[in-house]
Amino acid sequence: MKVVLDTNIFLSGLMLPESQPGKILSAWRSAAFELVLSEPMLIEITRVLAYPKIRKRIDWSDEEIEHFVSVLRFHAEIVNIDGVDAVVPRDADDAPVLAALIASHADCLVSGDQDLLSLKEHYAIETVAEFVRRL
Repeated sequence: MKVVLDTNIFLSGLMLPESQPGKILSAWRSAAFELVLSEPMLIEITRVLAYPKIRKRIDWSDEEIEHFVSVLRFHAEIVNIDGVDAVVPRDADDAPVLAALIASHADCLVSGDQDLLSLKEHYAIETVAEFVRRL
């Protein structure tokens, strides 16, 4: 099963390993599904992990953040989203995440973002709870 994880899943899962997003990251690490990301998503993950508030919660250095992103790059399918028509009417910044779903033909996109979840009737988008039930 190929799955796109929104950035919020990574952040929540890293900060709260026992949470449902933490269970999703653990399942990915155990190869329960194939992870799909795009280059803009990797850039966003890197940027957000470096926020002082986030860095304080996960207690990672620049090198640890860089290592984590390298692991993602190595173990995920990185799809090219150039030219993919992905529109998220409520938040254009979420377009690269939806574009990764479209470009990869992944089985689903998992998100806690209401702007993406509002598109569930048009795309294979699941809440964290829905996806955890499937694991």
